[in-house]
Amino acid sequence: MTFAERPFGELPAALVEEVLQRTENLGQKLLQDFERVRAQRQTWRAQLQQAGWLGRDAELPYVPIPTTCGIDGAYAIERLLTNDLVAAAAVAVEGLTPPSETRHWPEPRHRVWVETETHETETTTILRALMIGMELELAAQAPHEVVFLDGSLTTPLIYCNQALNKCEAAASLETTAHFRQQVPDILAAYWTVLAATRTDRCWLAIPKYTTKREIGQAMGWPATHDDRGLLSFLLEPGEYTRPRRLQPPSEPWHLNLHPLELETRAKVEPLAEKIIALLGEIQVLYYRPYPWLPALRIEMSRAVAENQARLAIALHGIRHQCGTPAMMEPYPLYMADRMVKHLSRTIPTFRQITSQQIAETYQGNLDDVFFGLHGYRTESGV
Repeated sequence: MTFAERPFGELPAALVEEVLQRTENLGQKLLQDFERVRAQRQTWRAQLQQAGWLGRDAELPYVPIPTTCGIDGAYAIERLLTNDLVAAAAVAVEGLTPPSETRHWPEPRHRVWVETETHETETTTILRALMIGMELELAAQAPHEVVFLDGSLTTPLIYCNQALNKCEAAASLETTAHFRQQVPDILAAYWTVLAATRTDRCWLAIPKYTTKREIGQAMGWPATHDDRGLLSFLLEPGEYTRPRRLQPPSEPWHLNLHPLELETRAKVEPLAEKIIALLGEIQVLYYRPYPWLPALRIEMSRAVAENQARLAIALHGIRHQCGTPAMMEPYPLYMADRMVKHLSRTIPTFRQITSQQIAETYQGNLDDVFFGLHGYRTESGV
């Protein structure tokens, strides 16, 4: 039998019984939460309407169906006995194409990095920043009118800053050297996404999970629920909340450029200042295009949010790519996510291929090869 058929097969019976008993209490607690939200639904909707924060997609200007694509990335680290096998990739998937679309986006529509590294605790931090940099470069080069990004628009700055802070501690890694070389290109692509100066392009970040409460705090709603959770119950199909400024961080945005070489630092410092300024202008709204979907949190540039025609293109693009209940996010993001999640599963296969290639030419004892390339675990992230 598979794990899906016997999920408790390897657990002690007493442990399973205690978990089931505690689950009953959790169910009652969740039921109370649902009842509380249901009882307050009309009151909270009235608050939104009185504040003028509710809008309908039918009220926006009519626009043709835009072309779209979704971009997502993943990284994986295979911990071996002697070293680490690391990989990072970003892929772009084109959305459902409008009938009149003729443009072509040539291959390749992906970025990849594969390397062997010495054991280092900060490899994950550097590799994750490199991965999100690949996503940004693909997003900036995409020829489509609407580009979907997985996660928040603030995530690239956070990941890059963490990696830059760890560059000196992980200076021996090839991945670190490559990341440092890519920083100017990453920041240039990041600025393109945040500024959205081209009127025929808009970049939308759609995080699956969020703790933000821009609307809930302003309305005095209970802190036990984030905005997306509550608005999934409050919004009717076709409704969206008016764009609002992103909830600011507890500390000002910052990007540590000191690990870069002086020449590179001088080149990217003005760009970093522009990026930090643009982060303070990010707009967020929630949109529920269909009854089978929860409210989607959408982060975008102010240039898109404050232009009714560009906002109409953004929402129309989302609506056109969410036409089936089988997917809880726009189609191209869903497909990109499915693709990159397979990266961690393929790493052991790459290791086996490498082992075979080495064994064919290694002059010593083959036990050395298989011991040295023995994998303990695979760490991954998206």
